[in-house]
Amino acid sequence: MIPLNEISVWIIFQLSAFFIIGLPFTLLIWSIKNKNKVAKKLISIFFKVSVLFFISLILFIGKQNHALLIMNISTLLMSITLWFWSDINSELREYELRNTLITITKTWRWGVSFIFLILFYQSTFNTYCLTNINAESCSPWLNPSQTLYSFLQTLFKFLFGANFTEPIAKFLGLFTLLIYTLGLIQWLVIQLPRTGRNSNFSNYGDY
Repeated sequence: MIPLNEISVWIIFQLSAFFIIGLPFTLLIWSIKNKNKVAKKLISIFFKVSVLFFISLILFIGKQNHALLIMNISTLLMSITLWFWSDINSELREYELRNTLITITKTWRWGVSFIFLILFYQSTFNTYCLTNINAESCSPWLNPSQTLYSFLQTLFKFLFGANFTEPIAKFLGLFTLLIYTLGLIQWLVIQLPRTGRNSNFSNYGDY
């Protein structure tokens, strides 16, 4: 059962790398090149929200107990933000199927939602890992972050001439989580009541 769990977790992280990092970055460049405001606006909003996902990865490196819970919340927020904006949804419906950029953008939205569902489903088999990631049985969730850990160690050493350690990762993760939470509360309390579900993408500049 453990090998199967490890494979499932590995697949989740691989899919996340594709749908949360690789594909949206490609779509962003594509939308800028094609001067497509609606796709660029949607992807830009997505990247702002997806910061929480990267915070959860840092917390995995720091072995913070609630890292998996935060990752679940991050994928939920990313899924919501891709379907939330009424003006973007209306505009996307206007495009014909032969518009490749928009077709892939729509497929990508479903892909991110799928990531949330399979992550949530997998987490139901590891509910104790949501609050105690350091348990021995939760090691499959920590292993994928080691590649990122090695990269950050090299980068940290190059930029600052110092070692990037697990305690540093935990501190940075918790500090950025605090900043993110404050920003989210500010948006919910101040901006959301004023703008509602209107992203105002039509005034997103001329590209």
